[in-house]
Amino acid sequence: MSKYRAAKYVRLSSSDDKKDDKNAKVDSDSVINQSKLIDDFVKNHPDIEIVSERIDDGYSGIIFDRPAFKEMMADIEAGKIDCVIVKDLSRLGREYIETGRYLRRIFPTYGVRFIAIIDNIDTAKETTGEELVVGMKSIMNEAYCRDISLKTRSALAVKRSNGEFIGASTIYGYVKSDENKNQLVIDDYAARVVQDIFNLKIDGMSASKIAETLNSLGILSPMQYKKEMGYSYIQKGFADREDVKWSATTIIRILKDETYTGTLIQGKQSTHNYKLKEVVDKPVSEWVRIENSHEPIIRKHNFDLVQKIMRLDTRTAPNKAKVYLFSGILVCGCCGSRMTRKTINRGYATYYYYFCPSGKKNGCTSPMVKESDLTESVWGSLRAYIDNVVSLDQLLDNMSAETISRELVKTYQERIASNEAQLEQVQSYKQGLYENMVEGIISKIEHKSYKKKYDLAYARLEKAVSDLQQELDDVLNNRTERMMWIEHFKRFQNLPEINRKAVIQLIQTIRVVDKDTLDIAFNYQFEYEKALSFLLSQKEAV
Repeated sequence: MSKYRAAKYVRLSSSDDKKDDKNAKVDSDSVINQSKLIDDFVKNHPDIEIVSERIDDGYSGIIFDRPAFKEMMADIEAGKIDCVIVKDLSRLGREYIETGRYLRRIFPTYGVRFIAIIDNIDTAKETTGEELVVGMKSIMNEAYCRDISLKTRSALAVKRSNGEFIGASTIYGYVKSDENKNQLVIDDYAARVVQDIFNLKIDGMSASKIAETLNSLGILSPMQYKKEMGYSYIQKGFADREDVKWSATTIIRILKDETYTGTLIQGKQSTHNYKLKEVVDKPVSEWVRIENSHEPIIRKHNFDLVQKIMRLDTRTAPNKAKVYLFSGILVCGCCGSRMTRKTINRGYATYYYYFCPSGKKNGCTSPMVKESDLTESVWGSLRAYIDNVVSLDQLLDNMSAETISRELVKTYQERIASNEAQLEQVQSYKQGLYENMVEGIISKIEHKSYKKKYDLAYARLEKAVSDLQQELDDVLNNRTERMMWIEHFKRFQNLPEINRKAVIQLIQTIRVVDKDTLDIAFNYQFEYEKALSFLLSQKEAV
């Protein structure tokens, strides 16, 4: 008598892998015990011979894109097996429609006998009501999967809102706390490397050059470091390469990650539902953002400064590691375009100029400026401004931070009130537009044009109020680093010559008005002018 050539199929999902203690799995759901149960069943059925064993460990039953399951199906299609044995129906799958398709269409098409031991299902035997039993169990299995998914999503949402870290592996620079796996703590060695990366970027070095520098110093890349230290890391794909080095992409990812400021941002991705495993990006408005969740590695000011640097035009000079001195800072005073550096060779001499690339096309009359003249002029203005700030600091020495803070609060409140008044006015204009159109005062085209104009104005004012309110909250909670704005200038008090670091930290923009006129907007100019105004008002009051 010929025997059934059977495949022993075992599946264990992560949710099935429960723990009785720290290291022990529940035996009834373990891979070993499923396999043993099937072996014991076959011993009592001499008409069945096990010819293969397929195991999917850590895969959900709601999907059928499982590696071992696909291998088993390949054996069925090749005619190597004609019987499939599982512990129970849920091991085959928990999705009602797809499980039914395999049982009622695919397996019968290939003449495959299916056995689910615990559920007493055997398609080789005619059992009254079996179809109903299979259908009911499939529905129950799917309902179970849906219930588990909802509970899991709910639990994770609560943890995120509480500022608990729920990732499988941490970003480079942090590890999970030994006392609380949902708390990030600083990894001292990696944190120092992260700080070096930010400092090199502030100094003007490009991402590719930073990567090259770290590799030349023999510093392990994040993936290599995690492997060396035995930390968990994302596997498969690029991570499985043995020669993973620092790259510009890795550097940029680190420079853009706000986690280093102590802010935990989670929930950036999700799936449509428990049946679909395709990951989709969620809109920024739905991200869960918790500030002061863990100890920061990078000061907020330095992080914001780096984001500003990365937004600018920071192309490096040919065969050089650093960007040009005024790259991204210099703008045309006529059209507002960023000016471009140009090299001109005349005989044996080389000259460098900045010009507006969109000049003649837009009717712009901005002049070409010699780099050496520009550098000298900006350096003189910068030194004078630093001296003014330092002198101002000496005059403010006798005033308490509380007094200065009080003045800042008053200023922010006044600006918020002004913007809110403008908001009310714009809203009033918007409400009257429709009535004006109905009464024939304005046409439909004019109504559409005015509405668009007021919508833009309203959105701009709303953002201004929001930003000012954040600034005010920072002052009231003493969180803002703008209270230390003078220190940012004093750091460069003894600078021997102008460099990229000073330009990027102290100057917002440089507008070239004409060959002899520059309009320089310094960082923290509002704070400087407010402090100066405050001193003058105090002097007049005496």
